Amino acid sequence: MSDLLAIVRDNWLLLLVGQYPNGPLGGLACTLILSVLAIALAFPVSVLVALARLSKWRLLNWPATALVYGARGIPLLMIILWVYFLVPVLIGRNVTGFTTMVVTLVVYESAFLAEVVRAGILALPKGQMEAARALGHGYLGAMWSVILPQALYNMLPSMLSQFVSTIKETTLGYVINVPELTFAANQINNQLLTKPFHVFFLLAVMYFILCWSLTQLAGWLERRIAAKRAGTRPTRAAADAGSIVSPLPTDRPLVAMSTRPLP
Repeated sequence: MSDLLAIVRDNWLLLLVGQYPNGPLGGLACTLILSVLAIALAFPVSVLVALARLSKWRLLNWPATALVYGARGIPLLMIILWVYFLVPVLIGRNVTGFTTMVVTLVVYESAFLAEVVRAGILALPKGQMEAARALGHGYLGAMWSVILPQALYNMLPSMLSQFVSTIKETTLGYVINVPELTFAANQINNQLLTKPFHVFFLLAVMYFILCWSLTQLAGWLERRIAAKRAGTRPTRAAADAGSIVSPLPTDRPLVAMSTRPLP
């Protein structure tokens, strides 16, 4: 225990921000920035891919389906290596490992998020689209104004869970020298040489605390959304309709109608 505390005391700054300000930003800060950038950039791409997957046009549906199944069926490490060697060829100059990792995670996460978005859209009642079209919205207008806001609200826990997965996937940036948290831990291990178990146990604890906290947040969001959905107030139209036929007061007995014929 004392060895772990000594490692934290002597290297906490390296674990948090890497060599910054004397070098590139790294450590936990680099891991979080990578994850946030990946999700933020992949999300609009995933919405477009999901809409293409739902489209009846084959020119849109087939390429989107190929992207989703291809990215989900190939190991992430393989995609990292492809992007690492392919992007410099396409743009004619070298790129940093950080840029390579961002591009890779955007491609990879957009495939997974696209299925989350598509599932959220399909989970809504079909009457939502029909009602929006009846009000004069076109397909894209109905998607933008009616369908997507409801679907995205229901998908928040799943998106947060995907963010947790992205944090763990950033560890593979180590192979292309991205100065993220695993890379920083390896630098500490190279300095100490005799305490690899302590260093990487501390690394596992840091990842566990971060991912567990976000997972708990995702569970809280899911429970909050479920409770709000269960306790939704009736709409104005439903309230007006209910006021037309008001129930009889419960404190008065019902009077039986006489069956005798009128004189």
